[in-house]
Amino acid sequence: MELPQNHSHNHHLDFLAVTEAAALASAPWVGKGDRHNADEAACSGMRRVLNELEMCGTICIGEGERDEAPMLYIGETLGNGDGPNIQIAVDPLEGTNLCANGTPNAISVLAAVIEGEGTLMHAPDCYMEKLVTGKECRGIVDITLPPRVNVRLMAKAMGKDVDELIIGVLDRPRHEALIGEIRSAGARVHLIPDGDLSVAIAALDPDSGVDALMGVGGAPEGVITAAAVLCCGGEMQARLRFTTDDQRKRAQDMVGGDLDRVFSTRDLADGNVMFSATGITSGDLLKGVRYRRGYALTDSIIMRCKTGTIRRIETTHLLTA
Repeated sequence: MELPQNHSHNHHLDFLAVTEAAALASAPWVGKGDRHNADEAACSGMRRVLNELEMCGTICIGEGERDEAPMLYIGETLGNGDGPNIQIAVDPLEGTNLCANGTPNAISVLAAVIEGEGTLMHAPDCYMEKLVTGKECRGIVDITLPPRVNVRLMAKAMGKDVDELIIGVLDRPRHEALIGEIRSAGARVHLIPDGDLSVAIAALDPDSGVDALMGVGGAPEGVITAAAVLCCGGEMQARLRFTTDDQRKRAQDMVGGDLDRVFSTRDLADGNVMFSATGITSGDLLKGVRYRRGYALTDSIIMRCKTGTIRRIETTHLLTA
């Protein structure tokens, strides 16, 4: 008797192989100062494994919007054509400069949801103001409040003194006032040279040493972050930020409603979301790819909202000659 197929059973594990492949493909470019080839390698590695999966996958958040190699572009279809329809948000190499310079926190990351079981917001390519923290602060913080107030609220909710808090902030001129306010409140700032996604996810782990993420980064990365926040039961609030009228118009077409509203975690990612990330360079969240004689080691985290499982996985990959 033929048993019925359960298409969703192992997809979160399948996606682990996807981010591992992207990390392994880009790792040889770590520290070589070539962000283009690093990104191209990560995209190619990720695309190859995605196309092997039993699914009808569609990129809803990717690296571009046209069929322009090596980008995994928005609207691109992937998979072998069998299995469920799946919406996929990817960043094959989050932190291209980090990888090129050999500095911490470059990762490969993916979020996905089976059609009919949840949603991922089709985020416009604009900025997003983000407030991300762990489950202790769920329902406590408010992105519309001054940062100094949120710092005090977080400290109380976590049972810490304010000067024990560490807040991740992208090291950008636009954050000068934010950094000053956090420090004047007594908290410490963890400056991020590039790519806030890794540190945002680290803020969900009470053992990471990072308590929260604040500031403005990319909106597409914000949706992928929300998928991890949802799986971890943390707190994320966000507001879209635009630099041109064209960005606002495009966002209106894609998102709709009041574009200046506060977006909650579930506005950005909802339902049976799956998440996978693999380290490329060691950082706040994951160890990077490490080489031994004849094999490589990867460090990954995978999450599945439906079951509430969060797995940390170290994998050994035999290297072929």
